[in-house]
Amino acid sequence: MNHSSTKTVKRLRKDNLPVQPPFFYGWLIVAIAALGAFFSGPGQTYSISVFMDIYIEEFEGNRTMISSIYSASTLAAGLLLFLTGRLIDKKGQRYTTVLVGTMLAIACFWNSAMIGPVMMFIGFFMLRLFGQGSMTLVPNTLVPQWFSKQRGRAFSFMTLGVLASGAAMPPIHFFLIELGGWRFTWVFWGTVLLVVFVPAAFVFIRNRPEDVGLLPDNDGKDGNREEAAAASAKERRESSWTVYSAVRTKSFWFALFCAVVPSLVNTGITIHLFSILGEKGIERPVVAFLLSLMPITAFLFTLAAGFVVERVKLHIVYSLGFLLSCFTFILLIYAQSAWSIVLFVVLWGFFDGTTKICNNMVWPEYFGLDHIGKLKSFATTAIVIGSALGPLPFGIAFDYFGQYNEILWMMIALPVLAAILAFASPPPQKKSSPDM
Repeated sequence: MNHSSTKTVKRLRKDNLPVQPPFFYGWLIVAIAALGAFFSGPGQTYSISVFMDIYIEEFEGNRTMISSIYSASTLAAGLLLFLTGRLIDKKGQRYTTVLVGTMLAIACFWNSAMIGPVMMFIGFFMLRLFGQGSMTLVPNTLVPQWFSKQRGRAFSFMTLGVLASGAAMPPIHFFLIELGGWRFTWVFWGTVLLVVFVPAAFVFIRNRPEDVGLLPDNDGKDGNREEAAAASAKERRESSWTVYSAVRTKSFWFALFCAVVPSLVNTGITIHLFSILGEKGIERPVVAFLLSLMPITAFLFTLAAGFVVERVKLHIVYSLGFLLSCFTFILLIYAQSAWSIVLFVVLWGFFDGTTKICNNMVWPEYFGLDHIGKLKSFATTAIVIGSALGPLPFGIAFDYFGQYNEILWMMIALPVLAAILAFASPPPQKKSSPDM
C-alpha cells in the first residue's frame, strides 16, 4: 500500500455523522445537493423574469434598460465564478455551501431594498453569482465525491431539485407577490435560505465519504475496508487531472462548447417562445400550459439518462442528445397544431434532461475529483454566459427578418456541431508526465 493509500485509510473514521440512516449516507448528500439546486431558484432566469414588469412600472424604466442591466450583471457574475471553484477545492463543499447560501440570502434582502438601477445591477449580480452560478456549481462538485459507479443515477436524482425549482418557483413568486408585494417576496426567500437551507447544509454536508469512515458507493461495507480504501485512493489519484493538464486536451474544449450550447439555445427559445408560438396562432394560455409540461418531460428523461450513462459510453449519449435536439428546431419551425407542439415539448425535455446529466458527468468522469471545483467552474461560467447571450440573436433576427424561422435554422448548426464534437471526444488518456 503506498503512502497516499495509507493516508486515506487513516482518515477513515466512524464519527462526525449527524445521523445514522439505514441507507448509504451519500443518498442524504444527494438530497441536500438537490435542495441546494432548488434554492438556486431566486437567481435563475425563471424567477427574475417574474419581477421584470413590476420593475418597469416601479422604477419607470423600460424592458431594454432592465434587460441590459440583467445581461451585464450576468456576464460579470459568470466571469467571477472561478473564485467559487477555487474556494471549493481549498475549503470544501460544506464551507462553500454555507457561505454561498448566506450570501444568496443577503442578495435577496438587498433586492428587497432596491431603489434604482445601480442597486438593481448589484442585486442582479449577486443573485446570478451566488444563485444561478455558485448554488449549482457546489452541488455538482459534491455529488461525485460520494459516488463513482452509481454517479449517473445520483446526478439524476440531484437534478430533480433543478427541475422542481423551475416548476415551483414562478407560481410561488406570483402567490407571494399577491400576498405581500415584491419586496416581501425577496425577504421571504432570504429568510427561508437562512432558516432552512444554510443550517441544513452546515449540519448534514460532509465533503467526502472518507472523512466519515465511508467510501464512494459505500464500497468495502461487506469486505476489507482498508483494501477498498486503498483502491479508491489509487483510482482517485490516477483519474485526477491538474487544470493545466486538462486545458491542453481537446476533450476539455469540446466539453466546454457542449456546456454552452444547451444554455444558449434553451434560454433563447424560452424567452421568445410566447412570441414564436404566437406567430403560429397559439394562444398565450396554451403556451403557458405547454411550458409547464416541459419540466415533467425533462424530469422523466433526466431520471432515465442517469441510469443510461452508467451503461453506455458518456460521449455517445451526449452526442445522441444533441443530434435528436435538432428535431426540436425543425418542429418549432413547421409546427402548426397542438399535437406537434406537444411533440416539440417532449423532445425539448429529452434534450434538456439528457444534456444536464451528461454535462454534470463529463467533468468528474474525464478529469477526476482533485481539481473538480476549478474545472467545473469553467463549465458553469460558460453556462451563465450562454444564458446571458442566448436571447440576443433571436431578438436581433426577429427585428431584421420579421420572424424567427431564419434564426431557428441558423441555430440548428450549434447542436449539430456539439453532436460531432461530443462523439469525437471520448475520455482523454493521461500521458506520463510530472504535472499529472
